[in-house]
Amino acid sequence: MDLRHLRYFVAVAEEGSLTLAAERRLHTARPSLSRQIRDLEYEVGAELMTRSVRGIELTAAGRAFLVHARLALAQTEAAVEMARRAARPAKPPFALGFLTGQEMDWLPEAMHILKDELPNIDVTISSDYSPKLADDLMRGRLDLAFMRPEEQMPDLEYKVVAKELLVVVLPSDHRLASRESIALEDLDGEIFLGMSDTAPTLRAIIDDYLKRSGINRQPAHKIDNLGMAMSLVASTRGVTLLPAYAKNFLPWSVISRPLAGDAPTIDLVIGYNRANASPILKLFLSRTDQLIFRSRMRSREETKQPKDEDPKSVTT
Repeated sequence: MDLRHLRYFVAVAEEGSLTLAAERRLHTARPSLSRQIRDLEYEVGAELMTRSVRGIELTAAGRAFLVHARLALAQTEAAVEMARRAARPAKPPFALGFLTGQEMDWLPEAMHILKDELPNIDVTISSDYSPKLADDLMRGRLDLAFMRPEEQMPDLEYKVVAKELLVVVLPSDHRLASRESIALEDLDGEIFLGMSDTAPTLRAIIDDYLKRSGINRQPAHKIDNLGMAMSLVASTRGVTLLPAYAKNFLPWSVISRPLAGDAPTIDLVIGYNRANASPILKLFLSRTDQLIFRSRMRSREETKQPKDEDPKSVTT
């Protein structure tokens, strides 16, 4: 008896037909398959299958044998996989996190930075709220995250990769939708949507901007994420302030407009735990100037600005 006999028997038992097992599963001739089953039954010393008008049916001995045949094949596959893993060195892991929505722009840039190392490392990707990313960095679940700078995280280091302007997000048929830009005072009397605890950095920047502008607005609703922002703007006909990257996700019913005047910005940073000794993290950090330069070049191409910067001169 060998593994081939077990595979043939399991295939016939599961298909309920010698013909189907031969054609679909085993790609062998039916007479050859019948002979292999007879040899197996001779080796076991018991009839394992009977043929009837309904096809192949297992005997009591066959049903008992099927359980252990499947187990033997599964253990064999596990043994092969473990041997293969032991034969090749384990790839060092590198866990990347993204503020939800930012992976659209920054995942390709991160992969470009790591392109030479990708065959030799095991990269995992996740997206979440910025406070959750910070917590995962603190707990060692992430090596690096594209996020907001979070307060009260003394073990984390941040490096600014972009400064995003805040824009006004409003219904596409709003009375202000035809404006090229919208002044903050133009929003007086509108339903205002604020940020929840899932975006404390953004909430603080918006609150400070309103305070500096002499405006005291209490939000009618609080936003947890981009999807909720779009839904609330469309359903309540309210307005809100969001980082410019939100423009990538607007449905037809919602638009964005620049803020007139000196609009506030919010930092997008790469965050990491200073105690993390990962050599991949060290390599990534050594190449962040390249990442920042490529991002600026992409932005300039989008706005048709001249390219006059050298990556060596980029600082944050």
